[in-house]
Amino acid sequence: MQTASDRHEYPAHWEADVVLRDGGTARIRPITVDDAERLVSFYEQVSDESKYYRFFAPYPRLSAKDVHRFTHHDFVDRVGLAATIGGEFIATVRYDRIGAGGRPASSPADEAEVAFLVQDAHQGRGVASALLEHIAAVAREQGIRRFAAEVLPANNKMIKVFTDAGYQQKRSFEDGVVRLEFDLEPTDRSLAVQRAREQRAEARSVQRLLAPGAVAVIGTGRTPGGVGRGVLDNLRSGGFTGRLYAVNKALPEDRKELDGVSAHRSVRDIAEPVDLAVVAVPAEHVPEVVAECGEHGVQGLVVISAGYAESGPEGRERQRELVRQARSYGMRIIGPNTFGIINTSPGVRLNASLAPEMPRPGRIGLFAQSGAIGIALLSRLHRRGGGVTGVTGVSTFVSSGNRADVSGNDVLQYWYEDPDTDVALMYLETIGNPRKFNRLARRTAAAKPLVVVQGARHGGAPQGHAVRATRLPHATVSALLRQAGVIRVDTITELVDAGLLLARQPLPAGPRVAIVGNSESLGMLTYDACLAEGLRPLPPLDLTTAASAEDFHRALAAALADDACDAVVVTVIPAVGESSPGDAALARALRSAAAAAPAKPVLVVHVELGGIAEALSAATSTSPQAQRGDLPRPADPPPAAAPASEEARLIPAFPAAERAVRALAEAVKYAQWRREATDPGKVPEYDDVDEKGAAELIHGLLARGEGLTLGADETCDLLTRYGVHVRRALPAATPEAAVEAAREIGYPVALKATAPHLRHRADLGGVRLDLADEEQLRRAYTELTGLFGRPQELRPVVQGMAPRGVDTFVQAVIDPAAGAVLSFGLAGAASQLLGDTAHRLIPVTDRDAASQVRSIRTAPLLFGWRGSAPVDTPALEELMLRVSRLVDDHPEVVAVTLEPVVVAPHGLSVLGATVRLAPPPARDDLGPRTLPVY
Repeated sequence: MQTASDRHEYPAHWEADVVLRDGGTARIRPITVDDAERLVSFYEQVSDESKYYRFFAPYPRLSAKDVHRFTHHDFVDRVGLAATIGGEFIATVRYDRIGAGGRPASSPADEAEVAFLVQDAHQGRGVASALLEHIAAVAREQGIRRFAAEVLPANNKMIKVFTDAGYQQKRSFEDGVVRLEFDLEPTDRSLAVQRAREQRAEARSVQRLLAPGAVAVIGTGRTPGGVGRGVLDNLRSGGFTGRLYAVNKALPEDRKELDGVSAHRSVRDIAEPVDLAVVAVPAEHVPEVVAECGEHGVQGLVVISAGYAESGPEGRERQRELVRQARSYGMRIIGPNTFGIINTSPGVRLNASLAPEMPRPGRIGLFAQSGAIGIALLSRLHRRGGGVTGVTGVSTFVSSGNRADVSGNDVLQYWYEDPDTDVALMYLETIGNPRKFNRLARRTAAAKPLVVVQGARHGGAPQGHAVRATRLPHATVSALLRQAGVIRVDTITELVDAGLLLARQPLPAGPRVAIVGNSESLGMLTYDACLAEGLRPLPPLDLTTAASAEDFHRALAAALADDACDAVVVTVIPAVGESSPGDAALARALRSAAAAAPAKPVLVVHVELGGIAEALSAATSTSPQAQRGDLPRPADPPPAAAPASEEARLIPAFPAAERAVRALAEAVKYAQWRREATDPGKVPEYDDVDEKGAAELIHGLLARGEGLTLGADETCDLLTRYGVHVRRALPAATPEAAVEAAREIGYPVALKATAPHLRHRADLGGVRLDLADEEQLRRAYTELTGLFGRPQELRPVVQGMAPRGVDTFVQAVIDPAAGAVLSFGLAGAASQLLGDTAHRLIPVTDRDAASQVRSIRTAPLLFGWRGSAPVDTPALEELMLRVSRLVDDHPEVVAVTLEPVVVAPHGLSVLGATVRLAPPPARDDLGPRTLPVY
């Protein structure tokens, strides 16, 4: 199949798997000379009307000349792509490069004529739109900048494919034919269209897995016990509303049932359609099962079977083949080595997992890359006593196992528009596509809370996961996730704590916390915890141990009515005596008071009082409040669930003040992010930026080699084109050269050693400042060479003195997995030893830069700490924005470091700079839609 054709080798990198509009998959690949029979067979299945629309005349069959033309391509001027399912064509697209007058041409002609043909049975699935994205990417790669297409006016479907793509286009009508011309350069609109289609398709593909009409469990034992039989029992006991089948090739031919479930030797023997197959057979038998499912039209697989990438290189190749085989039939896979999936919706009630009990229905979505952690999360949310108590249910649960196909990104696409999920909790050990995850997380977090805990933070990825390499430390990745609105926690306990609060309570409007309770000591512990988490607690109100339920009601109602309060923490300890309130009475009192102020969250900290937690959670519904403060919703939010009644408002109870306050602090930060996300700021334009000149300079420099670190003069030249001026430093190989340099620059000067082991290490004594004359300069030169060695080893330079200020650094790097990242911090120990550094994804907006400067712990040093003069932070922010713009405009700039940047009360000075160039890394987030291959 992958045969060289005409002049050029087969472009294997054009092959891709895509998700179609209905959630199924198809494979897109170049058409070769070996596809003649497939092309003829495909054409025979196309209706006469579709053929007429393609060729503008009756065209019942392809001639031998046609077949040769449509299968012989040079992959430069003539390219054909096919969408295939099960190895057979379902659609084709081709372009032919044309020149003046529409005649065939070669490069440098930059226009091509494009034409599609889609099998009637697959029209309406978004196949043509996906093919257009891919053929446009191929054309751009080959230097084609514009497509032309001629379409009959009655062919509305094809006209819509072109007009809806989002490209800038021109339409004309001549000789009864509509001619469309459009540029292939991606636009904001074309990218938005592509991502909207991606979201709908990937969400639909997950929805098909979570809401099947019929499920077959393949590998069900003939006797109780075993994985397959266990899943079958869980589906039955969970009350699955669809059709259920048991499949085992070892069943006797006369065995038609297993525990009342229709039983078959093969999925092929099932007369009705099957939407989902749960595969629980040994790995060596899975390919046969996948083939049977594909031929029967099964839509998706949950592969519980182990023995894949987690078992080593041989298993990894087995896993890749599993994905290739399933996708060739249009199926998606959860797993392999998965714990399973759950959907508690009353209309589905799917427990296709190893969990023996169906979780209670609720509003929390769970995703776990580990089966063991998935069990722990389900258990903690399910139980009513101990830990975080109370009844909070689950909407959907997905255990991805080895994450060979369906990943957290796909599930985020589903949750974004799922009306049954109000909070998303994710346990991630790896992120396969960080750029995409960050983009999806930001969009999801604007609509509903997304809480993430990362495992394997300090070690390698689990053996079953194939991930892209990243050079970013975990702290940087966490900072970027927080920038995207993700609530980042460190443990699954914190994950559940935050999830319970966010599912049950509105978001706080600010950090002011009232504390009421019947224990002064517990109140003070809560007060201290609030201060430690950056909240602003009010003095605790002690009701004493004699407080009644009515006392709690009055105190809570008063606190909630106080405009100086944004949230309330109620602390409760057991009381002794006839006047002590019972659990049920206290719970009713608290719920009643909270119902009167639905815009403010209420939390309870209980000590050895498990009954209050159960009583607080006693309600007929687990739906959270639809009202979440005064936060704006995104422009086009997913449909909202029906709001719960005030009586159903659940108050989360925590067994420790620290846990309650930590969850509240995360909710406060998330609410602040939601408010700020409505106005993300803008990327400013600067009149003095010479983008074209910088591009020419970069192109000339890269002509020398694949990657290089620029010299001092080249660095200054490039940075100056973006308005970044580096203070001049002249080499001083001898004392005489140092004196001459100082004369040229002007006194006072600094003498600095720039050897790698001394660079930016003023603490080692490699810098002499404020040298006012030649005598001081010569004496300093002698001291430096006496301490550290010969000038050749020190690499001394002379630089003019900068105004006094705060030493900082600005750095930008392009990470192959996460993308371009801008980092900022104070130079020296604060960043190097304490890791006090802030990070933002590029391009950085003006609001990003301002928040980045203020987000480091040592930021007070920039704003007049202890009576010092505040420095010029607007100038610092502008510098950061200019560096961001440079890297965003020119991806060949893979690293920039400005250090030190001395920020004075007026202006700043860049004293050192390094720039590295390299061919830009591939940007798969800007290309056509495609499923990842791990």
